[in-house]
Amino acid sequence: MQLWKKTILIAAQAIALSAPVKSAVERLEIIERVPFAAGMSFGEIGAYEKIRGVAYFALKPGTRANARIVDLELAPRDVQGKVRFSGEFVMLRPVRGGDSSLIYDVNNRGGIAILGQVNGSAPLHNDPSTAADAGDGFLMRHGFTLLFSAWTWDVAPQGPLDKPLVLSPPVARRPGDRPIFGPVQNEFTVSSAKESTTYAGMRGLTYEPAVPDDARAILTERARPDDIRRVIARSLWRFLPPTQQGGPGEVGMKGGFQPGLLYELTYTAKDPRVTGAGLAGIRDLLSYFREHAFEGAPPFRTTLIFGISQSARLIGRMLHDGLDVGENGKLAFDGAYLEVPGGGGSGGFNSRFVQPTRHPSTLEEHDYPADMFPFTSSPSTDPITGRKASTLDRAQDQQGRLPKVMIANTSTEYWNRDASLLTTSPDGRRDIEPAMNVRVYSFMGAQHYVGRSRTREPYTSCVSTTDHYLPMRALLLALERWTAADVAPPPSAFPRISDGTLVTVDKYRSKFPTHFELTPPTLNLREPRLDFGPGFESNGIATRVPPLHGGEFGTLVPDADGDGNDRGGVRMIELEVPLGTHTGWNLRASHTGFGWATARFDGSFAPFVRARADAPQDPRAALAERYSSRDAFEVLVRQAAARQEATGFLLQEDVERAVRENLGLYDRLMARDQASDDCGYLFAK
Repeated sequence: MQLWKKTILIAAQAIALSAPVKSAVERLEIIERVPFAAGMSFGEIGAYEKIRGVAYFALKPGTRANARIVDLELAPRDVQGKVRFSGEFVMLRPVRGGDSSLIYDVNNRGGIAILGQVNGSAPLHNDPSTAADAGDGFLMRHGFTLLFSAWTWDVAPQGPLDKPLVLSPPVARRPGDRPIFGPVQNEFTVSSAKESTTYAGMRGLTYEPAVPDDARAILTERARPDDIRRVIARSLWRFLPPTQQGGPGEVGMKGGFQPGLLYELTYTAKDPRVTGAGLAGIRDLLSYFREHAFEGAPPFRTTLIFGISQSARLIGRMLHDGLDVGENGKLAFDGAYLEVPGGGGSGGFNSRFVQPTRHPSTLEEHDYPADMFPFTSSPSTDPITGRKASTLDRAQDQQGRLPKVMIANTSTEYWNRDASLLTTSPDGRRDIEPAMNVRVYSFMGAQHYVGRSRTREPYTSCVSTTDHYLPMRALLLALERWTAADVAPPPSAFPRISDGTLVTVDKYRSKFPTHFELTPPTLNLREPRLDFGPGFESNGIATRVPPLHGGEFGTLVPDADGDGNDRGGVRMIELEVPLGTHTGWNLRASHTGFGWATARFDGSFAPFVRARADAPQDPRAALAERYSSRDAFEVLVRQAAARQEATGFLLQEDVERAVRENLGLYDRLMARDQASDDCGYLFAK
């Protein structure tokens, strides 16, 4: 077996060295090549194989393509003046090769994301190998080649069998190999009283203090993001070693940390990683595969990039910084699908001491550079600064071409992630139409991911299970047709100010029905303008940490209908033929200390009662008043599914799944104990 691997390595090197290098991938090393899913056949496409390897990158500082990579000029260089690093990649591709489209899945905190949401099964140990890891085989049955690679460093250690994709990017140093120091902040909360806790971001790592147990470090507490910080005496707390090798570090305090408080730990760190090199690595790997045959297969018919949440925001940053254009002056990808990025994307991922895992919600982490002007794909003007800009100002290739982009959010991103800013002016006063190469979709009544919690804790309501993964599947195929054959996808569908479907929180609350179990929040995320010091927007170096706050951006939420369901956007089947109220928000339970805040990712579902007599005070019509029988409900569901299929948001192959999901919830609602607070009825056994 080792001899086989070595032979493949030599062949791969020979291919790389014999071809003219037009991208910054200098060679590929193959370390594993095996049948995927034991060679099972995926419809007409046939069997797949898995190739695991290492890509070796070389970036030239000072070139136009690399000019926006923060601190690249301070990274160590070789005798050719290039910055070198490497990263692991995994490819799943049809064995028979031939004409194929590539989807690059930007991993989320080291984890493969697309298989879980699109195919319905996340790979065990982050190592796609078995038939179970393929889920329902959707992406394979449609012939896509899937590519994953390491792009970020701040991934916390995982289980001994797990294989997260983690990059070791270059470290910036001053001339003479002198270290670089700078301020780092870490905001954290606890859900219950604890004597010690980690201060890193979600499932992540952070920059540790340059001086162990730094005596000059500052720990503060406050109840709300805009409250004045109260400094906690240094004698009351101390840094602790991590509980697992590799971090993240922990901090302990006499009397313990308490729920209901935002804690912030600030200190001096050193050795900033050139995090933007990871974005360039994605760009250059895709550029390489667009121009080179690889192990018997020709370059791909079309190249797409896909990201969910953090990963989608990263794609937004690549577009904003022009890192979608390779060193050859050509687009690295034809199309991009950004799933639930919120309004962010023009901040984070490419600055000094950046922590890519951090991002703001209504409650936390408002002081990280995640949401910054510009937000819209068409030019808009910031009324405060007078600056006119768009997110695509640097994204054109040398021939003036732009990738085709789909951006899809759920209702939750309107409440927790500034999503309205994608299609409005920064003050939230008027609509801004997306650029010609961009489509914006809003999945109404859905939450950040399809709800899976069987309990209300730590929130007040059951989660929303509205299935927006189905339109995602349809739109992915539409994106391929759009890029490969210029077949127009469904037009943008999002709530608008002009038609009254995008409103203030106060207007939403005035329209929302009362006298049932849901009470709307009093606020959504209104991210402040952040001032990290002079030059930050141009050089990515923060000199003011925490940043100063300016005025808030004007964010809005979808309007509510008489049932409390969202208007506008893509009306999901669950809203067209409702069994209850689906919202993009879920309030935190009061015992968490943040009862005023919304859940970071979760929405709510409050079912209609079966008969009017069960809750005469509920203004929403009961199930018996809406649907005379199960058969009558099914007819309406099938009609709604047909409308979604006709408008391009549901595939014919997924119609029966959609009908089955909605009928299943109907049956469980009719059988459940209406006096119970349990959320288990949402899910099939």
